[in-house]
Amino acid sequence: MFSRLTLADVHRDVLRNIVSLRASQDLFDDLTDDPAEWLLAQQVEDVVKPPPYRSHTPIIDRPFEDAAWFNAIRWPFANWRVSRFSDGSFGAWYGCDSVEATVYETAYHWYHGLLTDAGFETEPVVGERKVYLVACNAALLDFRQSVGDFPALAHQTDYAYAQSVGARIHREGHPGLLIPSVRYPAGENYVVFNPAVLSDPRMSCQLSYRLVGERIIVEKRPGVTWLDIELSLMGWSR
Repeated sequence: MFSRLTLADVHRDVLRNIVSLRASQDLFDDLTDDPAEWLLAQQVEDVVKPPPYRSHTPIIDRPFEDAAWFNAIRWPFANWRVSRFSDGSFGAWYGCDSVEATVYETAYHWYHGLLTDAGFETEPVVGERKVYLVACNAALLDFRQSVGDFPALAHQTDYAYAQSVGARIHREGHPGLLIPSVRYPAGENYVVFNPAVLSDPRMSCQLSYRLVGERIIVEKRPGVTWLDIELSLMGWSR
């Protein structure tokens, strides 16, 4: 398989979908119950605080000044987890070529995470997400033509073969790989093992996932359905 691979010269924004709150807690709500006074306190803070720090190398200079960089890029390299292309002994960053692909990839894991908590799969549940645009500049190993001959790369639940592939790529020092999305056939996944090829995180949109019966309703705007994922049609139901 490796003898047939080519390189994909990637210079584009890749989308990263992570857990996040749509509405954060107001920092001044412990000082007063009046929302007008919260706004006034925020305006005063904006006037007196220094301009945001900007660094080309935030991990070296001021990582606490750039939460977006940590959330959108650094987190999986600092918190190793078992995933399709990692056995948990090294970090792997996953992004997609479209917001839709990120939704199908993450909604699958979100739903199956709920199954580990008894009863949650039968109750209305809301999950909030944030999607970032992240610049990727790398020569990635291109597996897009390999999945047909090596279907174990895209097995729905058994990651053993894909993890062995990821371990070799990581051991040999390649920055990552490009492969079709397993959960969304029209999309592509970018798997990165070297954070140096990622930069410039910017927010794309915020999403809400709502589990309602046997469906996941995805909203970009609160109360307005953007995607409707029927679990039985996807083969995701328990």
